[in-house]
Amino acid sequence: MGIEDFARQVKEASIKLAALSGDQKNRALAQIARSLSDREAEIIKANREDLERSQRENLPEPLLKRLKFDQPKIADVIDGINSLIQLEDPVGKTLLSTGLDEDLELYKVTCPIGVIGVIFESRPDALVQISTLCLKSGNCVMLKGGSEAMETNRILADVIIRATEEAGVPANWLKLMETRAEVGEMLKMDQYIDLIIPRGSNEFVRYIMDNSRIPVLGHADGICHCYVDESADLEMAARIVVDSKTQYVAVCNATETLLVHEKAAPDFLPVLKDLLDKKQVNLSGCPRTREIIAADPATEDDWGTEYLDYMLSIKVVGDVDEAINHINHFGSGHTDSIITSSKDNAARFMALVDSGNVFWNCSTRFSDGFRYGFGAEVGISTNKIHARGPVGLEGLVIYKYKLIGNGHIVAEYSNREKTFKHKKLDKEFPL
Repeated sequence: MGIEDFARQVKEASIKLAALSGDQKNRALAQIARSLSDREAEIIKANREDLERSQRENLPEPLLKRLKFDQPKIADVIDGINSLIQLEDPVGKTLLSTGLDEDLELYKVTCPIGVIGVIFESRPDALVQISTLCLKSGNCVMLKGGSEAMETNRILADVIIRATEEAGVPANWLKLMETRAEVGEMLKMDQYIDLIIPRGSNEFVRYIMDNSRIPVLGHADGICHCYVDESADLEMAARIVVDSKTQYVAVCNATETLLVHEKAAPDFLPVLKDLLDKKQVNLSGCPRTREIIAADPATEDDWGTEYLDYMLSIKVVGDVDEAINHINHFGSGHTDSIITSSKDNAARFMALVDSGNVFWNCSTRFSDGFRYGFGAEVGISTNKIHARGPVGLEGLVIYKYKLIGNGHIVAEYSNREKTFKHKKLDKEFPL
């Protein structure tokens, strides 16, 4: 069966899936959680095969860390599913109700997007998160993971498909693709697929946008920043920067560039360097940085590089505005944090930094759908339409306008027999 036949099946399934109740979807999610636990040994065995093959192929260490899917990570995704079950069903929520006239009522009601194509990196936990979020939001999904995770992705897809079939979810709601050729074909199928979510480099996202008429929710590079302001509590700043950089380096919300106010730099940078040396972080810095600590020279390219590794570039700046300008020029619109005791500087930073996530006195690593309480995420969007930042359940629904009348016709309003009232109602959609 070709990819177009698969896409057609998924599109047909999306009509049925959209009609499932919240209770039905939650029962299916619970079954997925149980099945992941029951088949844990099989999943770990498949993942070990992927890891051993990838090590033989000399995959970089950050990719190997993303690829690993052991018992703690399985436990984490099960916890995520259980949290997702507790969240309110995002489908069928009334966002607006207006009385256009007597017995003519307009409702804006959330509904699933339909069929979502997701192309993601080597993290197997992403497959579980994406699938379960799509199920909870009533969307069917076509998935393509990294080839390095092929065996793990296969068994995870099998676990999820079998579990949801047992729970009565319509067949064909989820399809796993395995080749680049299939992705190329998928990009042409705007008659079946409603949204593409690519997770990867900026170049990869741009390629998808340039080669498809399907709307794309872009998750570009994660070039994240911490800015340590003049008035920062330097002990707090050190804890935040170390966590932002090293808590898990191979992720899009890890800090890649540190900006430090020139008055804080002489006291702060030596302390930070000692802490980062213990974590084996390689530092590069601007000339002013290298007057204070030992670091490699930072090039212009460093400011726009997503390392995904134990590397950090550092720049000394004159004030908060220089930090903001640097971030808006070199950043990717992902996540940026200011560490300061100045409420005014924090407010200015959070208002003017053009990113989906802006923080005050906390680690960039908090930029995550699960940590936000969204029930994990399908990705982090740097777009400015529909959804921005971590895309959880609310980013996976759209809405439709539903109008209920009683024999109303437009001619009566055109000839002024009737006039619109446009009265705001406090009512849920009644059907």
